Amino acid sequence: MPAIGITCYPTQGGSGVVATELGLHLARMGCEVHFIATHLPFRLESYHQNIFYHPVEIPQYPVFQHPPYTLSLASTMHDVALRCGLDILHVHYAIPHAAGAYLARQMLGADRIKLVTTLHGTDITLVGQEPSYYPITKFLIEQSDAVTAVSGFLRDETVRVFGGGRDIEVIPNFVDARLYTPQRDETVRARFAAPAEKLLVHASNFRKVKNPRAVVEVFARVAAVVPSRLLLIGDGPEMPSVREDLAARGLLDRVTFLGAVTGLEDLLPACDLLLLPSLHESFGLVALEAMACGVVPLATSRGGAGEFIHDGVNGYLRDPDDMEGMVAAALLVLGDESLRQHLAEEARRDAAGDFGAPCVVKKYLDLYDRLLAPGGLRVSFRRDS
Repeated sequence: MPAIGITCYPTQGGSGVVATELGLHLARMGCEVHFIATHLPFRLESYHQNIFYHPVEIPQYPVFQHPPYTLSLASTMHDVALRCGLDILHVHYAIPHAAGAYLARQMLGADRIKLVTTLHGTDITLVGQEPSYYPITKFLIEQSDAVTAVSGFLRDETVRVFGGGRDIEVIPNFVDARLYTPQRDETVRARFAAPAEKLLVHASNFRKVKNPRAVVEVFARVAAVVPSRLLLIGDGPEMPSVREDLAARGLLDRVTFLGAVTGLEDLLPACDLLLLPSLHESFGLVALEAMACGVVPLATSRGGAGEFIHDGVNGYLRDPDDMEGMVAAALLVLGDESLRQHLAEEARRDAAGDFGAPCVVKKYLDLYDRLLAPGGLRVSFRRDS
């Protein structure tokens, strides 16, 4: 089995969760997995066989106006690859992680190690916000031995933004259906809602793109019709505005703020409906995790969520500007328990099937095998003629 170096942001965001869970599953299958990051990924707090952590230490010299993270990352990757005999560097995000991996590979010799870059979405939106990053992002995608995207939507966006198109393999995000189950602990639910109340949930980094103000609006309209409460998981720059909005509506006492916590697998089964009205989602991992827990998702129709949420079958998709449509869908689910249970069962089945860890992790292993085979694949960028 190959020795894999994984680099990600060690946070609770979707990319960090997927990268960490991928490493955990690869290790259980016999791979040697080395996490190379500034901090220990939050899901690696206990010992795991075949998993090793290598901190990226960033020097704080007065001469540096900004800490040289990419250079420190490249140096650490180079050192770990030499000492531990890594076969593959698998980075999550082209900027800045693929830049560090590219430099490390150049120092090692291009034939010594393979570089896999997984795109999660911010890579592309960053280029939209900062056009100066276009050349370096395109270069790093070209120089990777293989590139994956977490959704067909993101793959198509990458081709649209960078032109020409390259062989980008879609390997979706996944969920560990053994950990995320519909098994509800009634004592957990009792902390947040009474038996006769419905419990809605939103979990995110509370940035503008997650559209948390729409969560407040949907909840306010639902609560006016159906006795219900709201669970907010996570934190971020929009949280003060969310609190102000809830206070202005007199709803603060109906909302529980949990902040950035672990243990979603214990919290989600207590809920009836997940709200994810993002302005766009490359994938929407929390919706998949909710589905595995038997929670009906009401998510944005913009982006990749529609690749696993099928409107009216295992959840609902609405445009984030369609407030009336979102409220109507929420009331439909919460007002018909037999419908909610049916949608929840379909959601669980779909999440545990094609998007379950065994199915998706195998796709990564197959990719690694192709790269490491004699004369291994290096997927080239097909330039416009």
